[in-house]
Order: sequence, then structure tokens, then C-alpha cells
Amino acid sequence: MDEHYFTPSPAAPDRRFPLPVRLAGRELDLVSSSAVFSGHGLDKATAVLLGRLDEVTQPPSGATILDLGCGWGPIALTAALRHPDAQVWAVDVSERARELTIENARRAGLDNVRVISPDEIPEDLAVDVIWSNPPIRIGKPALRTLLLEWTGRLRPQGTAALVVGKNLGADPLARWLGEQLPDRAVAKVASAKGFRILEIGPTTD
Repeated sequence: MDEHYFTPSPAAPDRRFPLPVRLAGRELDLVSSSAVFSGHGLDKATAVLLGRLDEVTQPPSGATILDLGCGWGPIALTAALRHPDAQVWAVDVSERARELTIENARRAGLDNVRVISPDEIPEDLAVDVIWSNPPIRIGKPALRTLLLEWTGRLRPQGTAALVVGKNLGADPLARWLGEQLPDRAVAKVASAKGFRILEIGPTTD
């Protein structure tokens, strides 16, 4: 299991290195480090999500967007680049990941990204959109608790797009989410390279 998933302060040395990457149509010169998830570039699941964002429900004007498990920041930065009028919250348990996302937002010239630990989130924060490559490998009980906690912050018209590997339980997870969120539709909206993008829709009332 990658240390990133469960360690607030990774023990591995913080060896930083350049990370050139293309996000939202822009070539960016970012930075990454050891002991963060997919530190050397976009992992396959995140790449699928970012490549299929046009197939998920689009954020409303001035949206509050949450990236759950931000790592070095690819989803949060993409959200901020695509939606400059949005307020983007990037959340990660890893202090190193948060530091990298702060630095990468600065390098990208973005001032609409707020990076924070889970414990620092305001209790009354409500969000319009969640985009996430959730930490599946923390285990089913912890993952389910995590997803229920954060989807509980969705506004009635809010939506969430989660990318999950088919072989890591995407379809059973979709069924479980549908059972737990009976007032919201849960559907597979895209599939590529062995990954599913699951979308939690707005409330149906």
C-alpha cells in the first residue's frame, strides 16, 4: 500500500523533482516528490477522469469544487484551470501532498485553490462538485466511511465524479453507493482502460 494513503507525515525523504505535465490544455512546469501518490506523473485512473470530464455534469457558475485525495494536485489544478470562477478545495491527509499542491497552484498562477487537511475543513462547508480518484486501497470499511462523509457535503443539486478501477470493485461500489444514497442516482457515465467513472447525481426530490 502506498504510504500516501494513510500517513500524514511520510517517513521517506522529501526529494523533490521537476514534473512537467499537461493539464486542461496547458503545459505546466510543476514539482513533485517521493512518497506521494503517483509522484512521477498522472496515474492511469486520474488520466481517465481528467480525459472524460466533458462526459460528467458540469459545475455551475461560481461552483465550490472538492478534490478528495489531491496528491500533488492534478485534479484540483485542472478544476481551477477549467473553472477560474470556482473555489477549489484540495484535501489530503498527507502534509507532503498538501505542500506540493500549494506550490503547484502557485506555479500554475492559480489563486482559486485552497489546500487543507481533512481536520481543517469547516464543519458547514457544502460543495457543488466532488471530483476524485479515491484511495481505494485503504480498504473497504475506511473507503465507505470516507465516501459517505464527503458526499454528505454535497448540496442538493451537487454531483460527484469518482474514478475507480473495474478490478478494484467499481461496479459493487456503485451499487453500494446507490443503496446508501437513495435520493441520488448513481450511474457509470464513462469507461476506459479498465476504469469506470461513477457519477452521483443531484437529489431527485
